[in-house]
Amino acid sequence: MASESPTTPSPTTGRPVINPAMHHVNLKTVRLQELIDWYGTVLGMTANFQFEGGAWLTNDAANHRIALLTVPGLSDDPDKIRHTGLHHTAFEYASMDDLLATYERLKAEGIAPHGCLDHGMTTSFYYPDPDGNSVELQCDNFGGDWAQSSAWMRTAPEFAADPIGTPVDPDRLVAARGEGLSADEIHRRAYAGEYTPDAPLDLRLP
Repeated sequence: MASESPTTPSPTTGRPVINPAMHHVNLKTVRLQELIDWYGTVLGMTANFQFEGGAWLTNDAANHRIALLTVPGLSDDPDKIRHTGLHHTAFEYASMDDLLATYERLKAEGIAPHGCLDHGMTTSFYYPDPDGNSVELQCDNFGGDWAQSSAWMRTAPEFAADPIGTPVDPDRLVAARGEGLSADEIHRRAYAGEYTPDAPLDLRLP
């Protein structure tokens, strides 16, 4: 559905629209086809249009969700992690089962997350794309009820004490689900630190 301009009164309410929905992100790259292929594998993106200077990718009914541009003069930033700018984009699955199934599918493809966390409101796995941009794959720990997860985020003392959350080992989450634990129980145990990884957490920050 097309969004209205924030300065144009809504035809239904007569009030200005000030909360348009986010539509897409645009990435500059020197690896156009590599990124097209990666986002196809990881997120099911397909190109609605592609040419030598870029591509417009989507995985739903929108005309595009990720735009890729490549032009002469672009180069990689060897100090990308140390510089300001976008840290990650995020995509949400409907359930923990979907998130864990995606983790297993990508693992079989040789695609691994650089960091995994139970943030409290979400369980999140972060993957680096071929250009080093982080992509978060997440599920809402409140069953997709954004009202509940938003209220928890605003009011929970444990979130205020640690807004980043608890590192988790995705293989241990998969094993717990295979043992029959519910998504709620896995989240409870993960957030409490029961499934922490052996390796240190890498958030791709200095």
